[in-house]
Amino acid sequence: MPIETLHIPTEDGRADAFAAFPDDGERHPGVLMYADGFGIRPVLREMAGELAGHGYYVLVPNLFYRHGPAPVIDLPEHIGGEIRPRVMAQVMPLVEAHTTERVLRDADAYLGFLSTRPEVGTGPVAVTGYCIGGLLAMRTAAAHPGQVAAVAAFHGPVGAAGPELFSKITARVHLGHAEGDMTPEALGELNQALDAAGVDCTSEIYPGTVHGFTMSDTDAFSASGTKRHWERLLSLLDRTLTDR
Repeated sequence: MPIETLHIPTEDGRADAFAAFPDDGERHPGVLMYADGFGIRPVLREMAGELAGHGYYVLVPNLFYRHGPAPVIDLPEHIGGEIRPRVMAQVMPLVEAHTTERVLRDADAYLGFLSTRPEVGTGPVAVTGYCIGGLLAMRTAAAHPGQVAAVAAFHGPVGAAGPELFSKITARVHLGHAEGDMTPEALGELNQALDAAGVDCTSEIYPGTVHGFTMSDTDAFSASGTKRHWERLLSLLDRTLTDR
């Protein structure tokens, strides 16, 4: 699966990024994939390639390009154990500096970029995200209801978005929560808010998972949770962006 290195003009500079897509000369539905807080690294390239193999053009930007090209921080091959607190201490200031205003400006640039690619079809696109990227996916969908037809967020703090943002989302939504992040009571409250806002949404806790369960380079990785994530994501995209 081809991986193309890219630089996307934004209001604040140029975001480094990469895209994975089928090498068949055809146009494919576009998917904007937001990484977790650890950013672009081999596992994200693997995940983008996996999704592209199902017939999608997958764009993965460096969320923190304002602080330098990816990887913005020095990451070990495996993020866990005693190393994780050190890595998190470097990541959190980057996350906190990535304000809603920056998120929305960047989303304009990323979606605009997708609309110009000859490999991307002319129809609506999807946005998916992991951890903090899940919240960014929801914010992007709310800001671009005419362009984003599907949004998926996994182990993301989507509850922070709130009812006002939910009411602006017209896309189909899937939320996959880690059992370690979300109690059944909190899930019920979140789902009630989504339903009240009229969001077409499935929102569920993935059993036996902890925060970050999709990331194979961390201690949080869950093979069963990741398998379920692929099933839910591909079903959402196939139903929304293709005729499958």
